[in-house]
Amino acid sequence: MAQASDSIRFILNDREVALSDVAPTDTLLDFLRLERRLTGTKEGCAEGDCGACTVLVGRLTGNSESLVYETVNACIRFVGSLNATHAVTVEHLAASDGTLHPVQQAMIDFHGSQCGFCTPGIVMSLYGLWLTKDNPSRAAIEKALQGNLCRCTGYEPIIRAAEAAAKERPSAVFDPITRTRETVAARLKALRATETIVIGKGEDCLIVPADTAGLATVLAEHPAATIVAGATDVGLWVTKQMRPINPAVFINGIAELQKIESSEAGLTIGAGVSYTAAFEALVAYPTFGALLDRIGGEQVRNMGTIGGNIANGSPIGDSPPPLIALGATVTLRSKDGTRPLPLEDFFIAYGKQDRRPGEFLESIFVPALPAGDRFAAYKVTKRRDEDISALLGAFRISLEGDRVKTARIAFGGMAATPKRAKAVEAALLGQPWTEDTVRSAQTAFETDFQPIDDWRATSAYRMLAAKNLLMRFFLESIGEEAQLQRFEDVA
Repeated sequence: MAQASDSIRFILNDREVALSDVAPTDTLLDFLRLERRLTGTKEGCAEGDCGACTVLVGRLTGNSESLVYETVNACIRFVGSLNATHAVTVEHLAASDGTLHPVQQAMIDFHGSQCGFCTPGIVMSLYGLWLTKDNPSRAAIEKALQGNLCRCTGYEPIIRAAEAAAKERPSAVFDPITRTRETVAARLKALRATETIVIGKGEDCLIVPADTAGLATVLAEHPAATIVAGATDVGLWVTKQMRPINPAVFINGIAELQKIESSEAGLTIGAGVSYTAAFEALVAYPTFGALLDRIGGEQVRNMGTIGGNIANGSPIGDSPPPLIALGATVTLRSKDGTRPLPLEDFFIAYGKQDRRPGEFLESIFVPALPAGDRFAAYKVTKRRDEDISALLGAFRISLEGDRVKTARIAFGGMAATPKRAKAVEAALLGQPWTEDTVRSAQTAFETDFQPIDDWRATSAYRMLAAKNLLMRFFLESIGEEAQLQRFEDVA
């Protein structure tokens, strides 16, 4: 395997870093606090929930190679994923004379901090917003803070601070990212690896392929390797379960996996595309955008990938059910070539997917939604935002006249894998799209699924919720006027 370097190279605040002694499980948070003594970044939950460890990571994206900065959770971001990036911590915001950044000053002026433990992470989330939006709405501010928990201050003073900071736009010379953006972009281009980086020996190693061809070669040599994209799940394997992930192959820097291509036929989404990057493309499918906004906080959506959510094979992954309902297919790749597969066939059993040794998920194709088709996805959780699904249902039907011509219904959280409700589909096909048909079809859920009991929901709750979601889909699909007429007829 050709190898250009045995070190990870990136920029930390204003200094270039080269590391040749990095373990696959070394997190950015530990590196910042223990190695560089940048202790403004805090450890709260160590699982990407609380946001106390929030930092910015800048990377070159797209054909224009623009430099984009995103908030990430340092507690589950591995150092091995940082090659050719710019990591920015809260210590970098103030001017050299100690003058605070407008975001920091606003947090003081509007009393946005009490104990202060969560404050650096909140500052970094608001700074990320400050960089991208001159006049953010309250909804945009709340979205930026979705992944930051504060136990004592309350969010209203923090929101007021964000609104005030947005109006303060000092000279570009003041802001540490704005004044160096062009220089940093050029430095990151120079730091890019052109061949595979390997740190360590044998199976106890960390590997960073430069492209998909290099990734295929790596997996041919290490078929049992852990592929790490966003690490929003793998990070918890390390921080909570203390699982080894050697050898670890970090793919978040592979440009070929970051592409989104649109055509009349549909969307092709690279497996490395993040939820944030996929948002604008997937909002073309009704309710998909709203669903993505409920996956974790902003930091998790910036890190987590559509392909990772699929390849992980979790029965409660949020993206597989709507993608299955839309008829998505995946392309798997290895040194021997590519293999297309309907997404629903990728999931075989709990913890088992149809991915052969040496294969990796390269892309997902989502067919365009034909005119007239009705589609929706619903996520049921204990709390609305930043929570794992108890169940998630996705529904798609087409009508011929007043009768159901096609039906695709898929659920997560109802079986050992994301799964279609084929008995329910069969009960709908050819029938008039009416409340009576839907009520009759609801009983078929008991043929399709035998949900488990766990701490997220009981089996009975899941079954009742699934049936009710079908009725919700029906009521929403017929429109408000039809619903009003229906209630008047009943009255």
